[in-house]
Amino acid sequence: MSRLIIATNNPGKVKEIKAILGDYYDEVLSLKDAGISLEVEEDGDTFEHNAVKKAVEAAAVTQCDTLADDSGLCVDALNGAPGVYSARYAGENATYADNNEKLLIEMDGEEDRGAAFVCTVALVRGGKVTVARGEVRGEIALRQHGKDGFGYDPLFFVPELGKTYAELTAEEKNAMSHRFRALAALKAQMAGC
Repeated sequence: MSRLIIATNNPGKVKEIKAILGDYYDEVLSLKDAGISLEVEEDGDTFEHNAVKKAVEAAAVTQCDTLADDSGLCVDALNGAPGVYSARYAGENATYADNNEKLLIEMDGEEDRGAAFVCTVALVRGGKVTVARGEVRGEIALRQHGKDGFGYDPLFFVPELGKTYAELTAEEKNAMSHRFRALAALKAQMAGC
């Protein structure tokens, strides 16, 4: 029986990954679902480094295929910040509200509001590491809009849709998100194997 362990305990991520990669595995489980407790320090300076580190460490513990991701917001005017520090932009124990407030302060008066949500996924399969990246371009809104989503979603405005991520339904967001694009790119690589 083929099994994929996802190095996360986020049920939303598990559902999204299962929908895209479920054809390749009999079971797709989070670490918690598999009864595994593992904390991996995300100390890399790139999304790829962190995703690969998490996937490799999880594979060593689980002895089966593992998948991990790292993602964040990269703002043009801030030279790519917050980047790999997106979750802790306003400090180690920062809330989503803290991070959004800091971003609005940093962007105050800034004309270049271009930004990208970036996701890198790493799959350890049969001892081999495969990496894929997904990105969605948008802009940082002047203030928060919408009540859905999480993280920087209320500030990430997608011009083609005329909405922030927090104003999209889960289905709309998942159909074009950076994670979806990374997983689709990974699936294309898996199909080529």
